Amino acid sequence: MMYKKIYIEITNNCNLSCPFCTHNKRISAFMDLESYKTIVDKIKDYTKYVYLHVLGEPLLHPSINEIIEVNYESGINTNITTNGYLISKIKDNHHIRQINISLQSFSDRYSLTMDEYLSTIFEVIENLKSDTYINLRLWVDTRDTKHILDKINSYYNKKILFNDKNASIKLEDNVFLTFHKEFKWPSLKDENVNECGTCYALRDHIGILVDGSIVPCCLDGDGIINLGNIYKDSLKDIISSDRYQEMLHSFKNHQKIEPLCQRCNFIEK
Repeated sequence: MMYKKIYIEITNNCNLSCPFCTHNKRISAFMDLESYKTIVDKIKDYTKYVYLHVLGEPLLHPSINEIIEVNYESGINTNITTNGYLISKIKDNHHIRQINISLQSFSDRYSLTMDEYLSTIFEVIENLKSDTYINLRLWVDTRDTKHILDKINSYYNKKILFNDKNASIKLEDNVFLTFHKEFKWPSLKDENVNECGTCYALRDHIGILVDGSIVPCCLDGDGIINLGNIYKDSLKDIISSDRYQEMLHSFKNHQKIEPLCQRCNFIEK
């Protein structure tokens, strides 16, 4: 079985506390480099694309560039989603396939103005865009959205307005601005339950949390649907397990059997 991508949470720590994001309820941790190498060795025959998050800001990791090199040497493409504040840490690393920068995460927590924050991001984009796809993301309409768009329009000579639907606008070669309707993180506390629906989880992707726990997708930030542990179990055994196969079969039949999935509306159909 080959996955389109596997999420690996190299840390569940974040340097921000955005109101639209779920917050970590697990023990805060960083995955050490040797553990990461062990995981890559176990998954390299199952995917060629790794996303370095479930929760957390991946650029907080002290060995972020070493992790990217481990992927590169193993024939795995690295994809990073970041809030952009620490993006200078990877400004010279040309072994990254794609970087998603969540611009709606701008915060007063750092002693940076909006212009300083965006200028650093634009500088890194210029350095990496020949080898890396860059997605500037605006998924949430905040008080800063207009200012952000004004700066993007000025820098790239565009006339783009905010769009809360799925859209991807090319700014230049390898650089895009993407919009997406804001989604709600699923929680067992939600009262709305829908047993009908499908998901790409388990057939398209899985997630690995910082402690090695395997979850179906990147929206299970609490590790509720624990399918095993990558340090103890092989992916072959996890894929063959009853719980995995029952979930996979139910999705194919437009049914959601896990309580957390029944409270998820990321895919509305």
